[in-house]
Amino acid sequence: MALKSFIHVHPDSHFPIQNLPYGAFKTHSTTLPRLGVAIGDYVLDLSEIAKSGLFNSPLLAGSDCFLQPTLNKFLAMGRPAWKEARDTLQKLLSSTEPALRDNMQLRQKALVPMSEVEMVLPMEIGDYTDFFSSMHHAKNCGTIFIGPKNPISPNWFRLPIAYHGRASSVVISGTDIIRPRGQGHPTGNSTPYFGPSLKLDFELEMATIVGPGNELGKTIDVNEAADHIFGVVLMNDWSARDIQAWEYVPLGPFLGKSFGTTISPWIVTLDALQPFACDAPKQDPPPLPYLAEKISKNYDIALEVQIKPSGQKDSSVVTRSNLKNLYWTLTQQLAHHTINGCNLRPGDLLGTGTISGPEPDSLGCLLELTWNGQKSLLLNGTTRKFLEDGDEVIFTGCCKGDGYNVGFGTCTGKVVPPRD
Repeated sequence: MALKSFIHVHPDSHFPIQNLPYGAFKTHSTTLPRLGVAIGDYVLDLSEIAKSGLFNSPLLAGSDCFLQPTLNKFLAMGRPAWKEARDTLQKLLSSTEPALRDNMQLRQKALVPMSEVEMVLPMEIGDYTDFFSSMHHAKNCGTIFIGPKNPISPNWFRLPIAYHGRASSVVISGTDIIRPRGQGHPTGNSTPYFGPSLKLDFELEMATIVGPGNELGKTIDVNEAADHIFGVVLMNDWSARDIQAWEYVPLGPFLGKSFGTTISPWIVTLDALQPFACDAPKQDPPPLPYLAEKISKNYDIALEVQIKPSGQKDSSVVTRSNLKNLYWTLTQQLAHHTINGCNLRPGDLLGTGTISGPEPDSLGCLLELTWNGQKSLLLNGTTRKFLEDGDEVIFTGCCKGDGYNVGFGTCTGKVVPPRD
């Protein structure tokens, strides 16, 4: 019999009892963020559940992890605590359990309508790393900039390529993105262009949230890496393609990426995603032993990108992709990150890189969709090569279960002009 909540959940909702993603929120009456899980159109306030003594399992009884303004303390507790919390919450929210269902006073305090909350970053992000793990994206980028003969460098098939990003500019969904200024390629013998980016782009990504980390100098085994991943969010790693193209040789992305990265407010746990695990693509050549997984899996998460052009009320779908398109898995990314002894910490953010598929409508950025501006994208009667001020980009992600969804909600951002 399918698990069912006493809370009414619409069949199309991303947040049934099978999901229960974690986030942090504020209300009009609070100044400090509180932690919650999404259930239907409500947020369950975990601080109220904790104060009522309903977290009575061995690892959570007496813990103040849900009385914190961020999830970091809970993230550090590891998978046994995460499982206890999930089991407790699914029981409390089930249609057959009276402890919360029949306690009207607690329900009034603990269940907050989503329409009354402001979502905030759910964890303190100490470090942010962005990978480059989609073969289709790597091939397209290489073809655009190098040519079709050998578009992917041989090292790409040997290790998950990445760069260290800027954690301070990671923002929550709904935050405006200020168009960055910077240098671009000079024309002829002129000085480099300087001004607002002329090639602002989105990047369709997802990102893992690190739970327990590792000591400096120690590594995480690839077959144990899943125990260090709390969950996954949607991520838009905005890119200024003209700034990036001028600066990236020889050290890689800098100002073309560090001006803003948007994540969705709800962290969907690996436990909620487990029913949607699928085989990862075959890797050829076989990975080196430290990256060789006993079970190599991705997750079947349908991803969609819409753009709402400035001044228009309707948005257009421009991309339909899927996390299962990743060549390097989430666990391989994490294990590779630590193979040199680098220490990860709870709350660290590991982006997948742009997730493109093999079909023309599955390309994960405008760089690919317009082939670096060589062609235009049609949107509701207007066209785009890159993003203009006032354009809004909307990501969604969802897994389709048997009669329910496990989704991420939305990850949105609107482009606004540079500040004076």
